[in-house]
Amino acid sequence: MELKTVKIDVPENCNIILGQTHFIKTAEDLYEIIVTTVPHAYFGIAFTEASGPCLIRTEGNDSALIDACIKNLQALGAGHIFCILMREAYPINVLNQIKNCPEVCGIFCATSNPVEVVVAAASQGNGVMGVVDGFGPKGIETPEDKAHRKEFLRKIGYKL
Repeated sequence: MELKTVKIDVPENCNIILGQTHFIKTAEDLYEIIVTTVPHAYFGIAFTEASGPCLIRTEGNDSALIDACIKNLQALGAGHIFCILMREAYPINVLNQIKNCPEVCGIFCATSNPVEVVVAAASQGNGVMGVVDGFGPKGIETPEDKAHRKEFLRKIGYKL
């Protein structure tokens, strides 16, 4: 077995949700979750089958984001993985609904940070072991940092 990291392309002003799933209807179900939760979002979805024809199944309403999802999953080369790229929406808007989707096994990350995926290459194929989401801590929050955090959350409408 070989361990490697794969850099994921997260387009500018986008968020990514990367997870594991297990059934062919995943792409359609994730599409329905996003359009009914955040109707104004632009997004792409891709899902890799792990049996049968082993195709990358796609849905979405933004062809560039769908193409970016495909490219990311081709680079990973692992089965039963889904990639969602969203613009004009945040993962917090859809994450619980996605986690409640019957075929979703788990979420590796939901972020706008740079992402590297740790992949194990085995004789059967590749598997996702985990992710590196963003960067390590550079310090401890100061009172000014705390004030900025609280101001930002109110600016984007998540707090009163």
